[in-house]
Amino acid sequence: MALFKCKMCGGDLDISAGMSIAECQYCGTKQTLPKLDDDKKATLYDRANHFRRNNEFDKAMGIYEQILNEDSSDAEAYWSLVLCRYGIEYVEDPASRKRIPTVNRAQFTSVFDDENYKSALQYADSYQRSIYEEEAKAINEIQKGILAISQQEEPFDVFICYKETDANGRRTPDSVLANDLYYQLTQEGFKVFFARITLEDKLGTAYEPYIFAALNSAKVMVVLGTKPEYFNAVWVRNEWSRYLSLIKSGAKKMLIPAYKDMDPYDLPEEFAHLQSQDMSKLGFMQDLIRGIKKIANVEEPKTVVREVVQGGGTDKATLLKRAALFLIDGDWKSANEYCEKVLDTDPECAEAYLYKLMADIHAHQESDLAGISEPYLSNPNYKKIILFGETELKDKISEFANSTSYNYAVKMMESEQYLIAVENFEDVATYRDASEKITQCKDKIASITEKHRVLLNAKKQEEEKINSAYAKGQQEAQRWKSWGAICAGATVFFLVFFFAVIGTYEVALILIGGPGAVVSLIACPFLFMKSNNISAKYYQEKSAALTELDNKYKPTQAMLNNIEKTQNRQQVANNIKQTKPNASNLCDVLLIDAGMNKLQVIAAIREITGLGLADAKNLTDNIPSTIKRAASLDEANQIKYRLEMAGAQTEIR
Repeated sequence: MALFKCKMCGGDLDISAGMSIAECQYCGTKQTLPKLDDDKKATLYDRANHFRRNNEFDKAMGIYEQILNEDSSDAEAYWSLVLCRYGIEYVEDPASRKRIPTVNRAQFTSVFDDENYKSALQYADSYQRSIYEEEAKAINEIQKGILAISQQEEPFDVFICYKETDANGRRTPDSVLANDLYYQLTQEGFKVFFARITLEDKLGTAYEPYIFAALNSAKVMVVLGTKPEYFNAVWVRNEWSRYLSLIKSGAKKMLIPAYKDMDPYDLPEEFAHLQSQDMSKLGFMQDLIRGIKKIANVEEPKTVVREVVQGGGTDKATLLKRAALFLIDGDWKSANEYCEKVLDTDPECAEAYLYKLMADIHAHQESDLAGISEPYLSNPNYKKIILFGETELKDKISEFANSTSYNYAVKMMESEQYLIAVENFEDVATYRDASEKITQCKDKIASITEKHRVLLNAKKQEEEKINSAYAKGQQEAQRWKSWGAICAGATVFFLVFFFAVIGTYEVALILIGGPGAVVSLIACPFLFMKSNNISAKYYQEKSAALTELDNKYKPTQAMLNNIEKTQNRQQVANNIKQTKPNASNLCDVLLIDAGMNKLQVIAAIREITGLGLADAKNLTDNIPSTIKRAASLDEANQIKYRLEMAGAQTEIR
């Protein structure tokens, strides 16, 4: 008896030599069997069937062809190639509980005309042939239904191939990029197959007829992805490999791989001969649309929707609106890019900095800022909002930020992470009862510190005991070593004595010297070995005990080190705060270096001070120079920012 996997459900089949059909005890399906001449062939079949059951049809086909290279008369291998070509997946019928075939790779060619099917019949025995014919008939009927539905579908210009969800069922970045590409192409007048939208009204029905129709009608396929594994995902690969097969068979089609945030050398090997596109490259969309127009022979788009951005206030509002839409879609990078376009024309636009902040912390809407899990008070875009925003906006965003930091600190406090809690409470020390919470956390830290110091003292005492035991062990080893040295001396003495008396023929003296030398010679290495063993034993015991002790008190030591580091860092931060100009004091803004863009710095100085060209130039030539005296901290920060935007290096005193 040999074990073989059911090609329908993967359950174990008990088969005997010479059997050509079997019935699975798990799914109840009667099925054909291959010729299992050796273990190698059985392993190849198990592997190939595994890939086929997981819809990795191309991988499975490669192994079945390998089997046929070694045995060209194996009917089951030919039939398995048929299953792969038509993408046959066996699913359980809820009514009958039997496994029935579904077609995932429809073909215009009937299964009855397939050469591999004919070869399977040629080499099959009568039992196998009847099963092959029965299954082929079922597959052919399914094919007819798919072709009938697909012929009613309107032709597509472009097929977008991508991975919709990740392993956790979440929408992938690829889906968002595909969505954007879909709308860009439809605005240009193309009919685009985009599964997320094209198939949304097909829920509850088989998708294959619509995918088959789109694959065969689309003149261009764009395969896009952000990770190598997304390009090789089972159903993504199923679509583009079928499309490549159409191209190889002579169809006038074009496949365009498009990647983002990955190395193009990580694209599937099958794309090596194709010209891939980098979606992050400036002008990617225009180049892609121009190329598709040439391939699809479209002179003018059917419906043209263009966004014309010109100077003035309108384009700023339009760009901000686009950024807001990108935020809603979760396309953080595009939202940030559009905000940068706004800031190129208005570097003090608080709303653009607000959207950049939302992109940084992945907030889809402004109201989401109140529910962010981690603080963002130190985010530079938040600081720019406070610097340039109107009072109403600053108050609203400050409330969101303070609330977030406070809630995060409370969460840290509840989870007994008091050091982190103190740092965050101190950022909002005047907010709600933050000052009281700081005191509570510091009291807890002091208590914990004292507790851990007591533990460390206990560790020191245990270390002293271990070292004391080790010292005693070394003393014992030293005693044995001393006896060994005595024996070594005795050996020399007895040997000299023996050779001195051997010529006298005094038997008594010879009997003393000879055996004495032998005994001491034997005892000497034993004593030294004993000394070394004792020393090694106590050393190993000491090392093991100290390691165990370190591991035991490692959390305690780490906690104290962390507390000390944090307190030192907080002390430094407090010292810096004390040395910084207070908002209630007056400050001077100094120009330290005009940088490479001197003309822009001069223009900024003239705008800030109202000075003429010669006086402003004089300030840049004679540095360090004072640009503004007795300014408030807020005003000084604004001046500093304007000068640094122009390329200067400044300092507030």
